[in-house]
Amino acid sequence: MAAVQFSLPLPVLPQDWVGEKDFKAIGQLSSATQRNIEPVGPHFLAHARRVSKLPLINRNIFAATNSDLQQKRHQRTFSEDDRIQAQENVKKVEDDDVGEISEPEDPLMLQRDAKDWKGQDHYAVLGLTKHRYKATETQIKRAHRKKVLRHHPDKKAAAGSSEDDSFFKCIQKATEILLDPVKRRQFDSVDEAADVEPPSKKQAQKGSFFKLWNPVFVAEGRFSKTQPVPRLGDDKSKKEEVEEFYNFWYNFDSWRSFEYQDEDVPDDNENRDQKRHVERKNNNARKKKKTEDTTRLRQLVDDCLAGDERIKRFKKEERAGKDKKRLEKEAAEKKEKEDAQRAAEEKERLRKEAEEASKAEKAEGKKAKEAAKNAVKKNKRVLKSSVKDANYLLPAGQEAGAKRVDQVLNDVEAVMAKIDPEEMAALAGKLGGMKVAEEVAKVWSEEAKRLVEVGKVKEGELKVIGS
Repeated sequence: MAAVQFSLPLPVLPQDWVGEKDFKAIGQLSSATQRNIEPVGPHFLAHARRVSKLPLINRNIFAATNSDLQQKRHQRTFSEDDRIQAQENVKKVEDDDVGEISEPEDPLMLQRDAKDWKGQDHYAVLGLTKHRYKATETQIKRAHRKKVLRHHPDKKAAAGSSEDDSFFKCIQKATEILLDPVKRRQFDSVDEAADVEPPSKKQAQKGSFFKLWNPVFVAEGRFSKTQPVPRLGDDKSKKEEVEEFYNFWYNFDSWRSFEYQDEDVPDDNENRDQKRHVERKNNNARKKKKTEDTTRLRQLVDDCLAGDERIKRFKKEERAGKDKKRLEKEAAEKKEKEDAQRAAEEKERLRKEAEEASKAEKAEGKKAKEAAKNAVKKNKRVLKSSVKDANYLLPAGQEAGAKRVDQVLNDVEAVMAKIDPEEMAALAGKLGGMKVAEEVAKVWSEEAKRLVEVGKVKEGELKVIGS
């Protein structure tokens, strides 16, 4: 760009001005700097567009020399500039939207009758079929603006087209429906184009089960009052997550309604009966469609559940767990029975042993008693034999008469009656083998004295032995 120089003369000083008197320096001027000054702003751009054949896009800075401007001046009027600028703005809008709203238009759709607005696909009319119920309000407005700029009757008339404005009315109606939350919800409720066809059993077996079924439930989940909707997951999902998913869908709470498909109620106030009849008919039709939709959804969930390998795996694991618990329970019961049987057998064994021990003890006691009894008998024989062998305690050569024998034996019987078996055994031990009368008599005399001393025999009670 060529540099432009300006000559600015200094102002003229008064005639009576004197530097020494009127000027006082307080500093120094900085050195001069050369700068290029360019014209900017919307007014200059409008002027430049008017005088130039070259269009300016996005307000690019335009600069030219005075000679260039003079050569291109008066090439465009203000009205021509405004018209061209409007065309460029329209093209800019279309270029901006082409990345987001660039669906081709169906020629049959362009010939639709605006009166049949209930039968039209509002998203297709605005070019939002890839967004549908996910389209935002901003996207709807941008799509409407693009369609209006393309199909406005005035634009078509200016282009020499003889087409009517039927499709333009379709655009306006689609925008009206989709920008109204209530009406859009009613349309989305019956928008079958947003549904995803569930895979067949054969398709699910050949392909990826989760890849085919997941879009189906994502599409159906748009009708749920509860958000977010549980996902189908994959083959690594936990049992709790899978159960939560199917419980959610078997108890699905849908906001889906079918008002959009209602028969139009006549606005004629004179025919009220007909109006009520149509309203009842619409209500019944809605209930029927709601029931059919619930049945359809339940069948869809049943089909998915039937082909879900995770459920089969969980059931197998559950059966294995139950079998394991059953086997463990049976083993525990068997062990308990065996322990009880062993305890009973041990108890019976101990009882028998105790019984046998008791019998043995009784037998031993009986034997001991018999032995003691026999010992007593033997000791008594020894005691009786001792006096008999000692000539009934008479000196040798004297014959013991019957009276003597009775007296001695009576004393012996009295002593045996007073002493216990141990004392009797001790006494028999002393008398065993004695044949001399004096020695035998001495032993019997000492025993008699002992018995008197311990109080078992009274003094003088023994007639012969104690004398």
